[in-house]
This record gives sequence, structure tokens and C-alpha cells, in this order.
Amino acid sequence: MPIKACVFDAYGTLFDVAAAARILAEQPGQDQLAAVWPKLAADWRLKQLQYTWLRAITGDHVPFWDVTCDGLDWAMEASGLDDPELREMLLALYWELPAYREVPEMLATLKARGYQTAILSNGSPDMLDGAVDFAGVRTWLDDVLSVESVGIFKPARVVYDMVGDRFDTTPGEVLFVSSNGWDAASAAAYGFHTVWVNRAGEPMDRLPAKPAHVLDDLTGIPALAGDL
Repeated sequence: MPIKACVFDAYGTLFDVAAAARILAEQPGQDQLAAVWPKLAADWRLKQLQYTWLRAITGDHVPFWDVTCDGLDWAMEASGLDDPELREMLLALYWELPAYREVPEMLATLKARGYQTAILSNGSPDMLDGAVDFAGVRTWLDDVLSVESVGIFKPARVVYDMVGDRFDTTPGEVLFVSSNGWDAASAAAYGFHTVWVNRAGEPMDRLPAKPAHVLDDLTGIPALAGDL
């Protein structure tokens, strides 16, 4: 069954979530952040994700911006940073995350070959709009789907249902791409063709399903979609 829609996670997949800490650490006067920014960026992302999972389990849903702020607060404390101005600068930069270098050409190629394209993300609609517009990739996206429409974070199945509802596709007609191994595995269990973009060379998650394909970046997505 040929692929009709190529759907992407946003944060860490299309947009570089470590960029906020890295960019600010490179600015003059940020010596304290420069010494710890890799740890802060990793802790921030991990806590952001952990809080989405816990809230999905308990039913205590909040917009993704709330867990983003909470994750940063935990990460800053873990790195010994107590600086409200630094916190505000980091959060402001999160609205201006750059896309990975291969993203524009990859999306443009998919659209030129007739695929429907979309983002499916935990992100709040306003956050996603900011990221998409800052990266300049809206012209190659048919839609930007946020979990706010269903009120629960991934990997709840109702989130993946949004793709078929929007594009009138079966799971077997969708190629789903994520940099999160757990997300790609959950989407595989749902029935999507899946790609895990494993930029960091991490081990495979021990989950019931596994992503069918593992790539280092997004460059090979158009060719893969054509082969399925």
C-alpha cells in the first residue's frame, strides 16, 4: 500500500531543541551557562518528556508550554542556576528553534513528489506556529496537528488517530517520523510505517514494538517513502 502522508514529530525531529541553551551559552557574559549548557539542555528535554508521560497517565493535562517551563525549572536547579533573567531568555529562545539543516529540502522534495505532509506534536498550537514560521517551512506542510485537540499527550492512541481523521488515510498509508524512540515505537504499534531519527546513536528502546527504520537524519525520508 503506497504512502500517502508523511507525518513528523516536531521537537527534536524537525526543530533542534538543544539550540536555545547552546545559542544563549555562546553569547557574551554567559560563562556560567556555557559551563553547563549540554547538561541543562539534556535535563530540560528529559524532564519535559517525563512530565508529558506522567500527565497523560494521571489525566492532569496542561498545555505543552507548562511542561516546558517546569522542565526548565528542574534543569536549572539541577545545574545550580538561579537566575530569573536567564530563565526568561531561554524560554524566549524556545520559540525560535532552528530547523535541522536538511529539513527544508526534505519537505520540499516530499511535496514535489505529491505526498501530504504534516506535523503531529505534543506542542501547543501557538508554540508550533512560532516554530514553523521561524523555520520558514510552513509552505511545505499541509497541516500542523497538536495534541491540544484531544487533550492528552503522546503516546496515547487517540493522538495518532488524528492523522487518519485529517488525511482520510489508513495507518498503512502513513510514514511517521520521530526522533523519539518511544514515539516511533508507539506509532509502529499503532500501525504506521515508522522511522526513528536517531541522531545521537542511542540504543533501541525496550518496548513491545520497534520502529521499522532507523536513520541518522532526515535526508533519506523522500527515498524511503517512495520505496514503501
